[in-house]
Amino acid sequence: MALFGFGKKNDGKEVSAPARDEQPEETRGATAGVDGAGPEVLPSGIDGPDPVHDAVAGEVGPFDGGSVDIRDFDFSDFADGALNLGSLVVPLPRGSEVQVEMGENGPRMLHIITPHGRITPVAFAAPRSAGQWRESTREITEGMRKDGLSVHVEHGPWGREVVGAAGEAVIRIIGVDGPRWMLRMTLAAPAGSADELAQLGRDVTARTFVHRGDGPLPAGQSLPVALPEPLAKQVTQAMQERLKKARETGTMDTRDLRARAATPAEAAQQRSAETDGDTAGAGAGTGSPAPEQPSGQSPETSAMQQIRKTER
Repeated sequence: MALFGFGKKNDGKEVSAPARDEQPEETRGATAGVDGAGPEVLPSGIDGPDPVHDAVAGEVGPFDGGSVDIRDFDFSDFADGALNLGSLVVPLPRGSEVQVEMGENGPRMLHIITPHGRITPVAFAAPRSAGQWRESTREITEGMRKDGLSVHVEHGPWGREVVGAAGEAVIRIIGVDGPRWMLRMTLAAPAGSADELAQLGRDVTARTFVHRGDGPLPAGQSLPVALPEPLAKQVTQAMQERLKKARETGTMDTRDLRARAATPAEAAQQRSAETDGDTAGAGAGTGSPAPEQPSGQSPETSAMQQIRKTER
């Protein structure tokens, strides 16, 4: 059993959850049993049921932010603050920093940069019935293989995790079904630190809160997010510098730009205790750009795009 190391305040109880079993070399490409009973070989590595996750009454996240209050939990041993994106509240591991990936029209994706690699959280609308992550794993696996990655599926605390490798880079995608939402964590790391990032990514997932809202959204659409004000200001400055450069040179640099928060705690300070989704309204009210909503972007983004090394 792997201890996630947190619990509700004043309950004196540490939360535990099953960890991924180590797989012998001959079973890679299949899955390992979540209950620790040994390798469980499944056809194609992705058939069979996943554990049912309780995002409302369970002791381990990801939690449903509309039903569970982050202020009831103590994550101080793991994070100095939490990044509130409106639809997502993500505790930031100590030693990490926030990075915003810029597209031509503004922010397009947010990453958490750690000493072990990069974590990219995204939440999607989902049907009332569970199973969206299971369907997504098939598409993700096929997409990775088409991109030339070596792919296998492992069982982690929430069920299947898709793992792909290309050269010295490893990408792991963790998915969890919640009430009318699906959380996806994409982990990209050098092969030498992939195992450390896998555990850290699970720790982040177990402490994440998803705020779907009550409005109708088509299944598979990413939930809207907004940047906290300190981070949004840095993004705005980066966009202004980009436009200035374009005017001076007469060309638009379409390469990805990044805007980092000075410290993760500083970037999330004003939003760390908020769980009601007001960040989205604040972002719009201040003119702060929110990451582009990928209306044409599938939850199964190209594996090679995800595995692309981050410029530091």
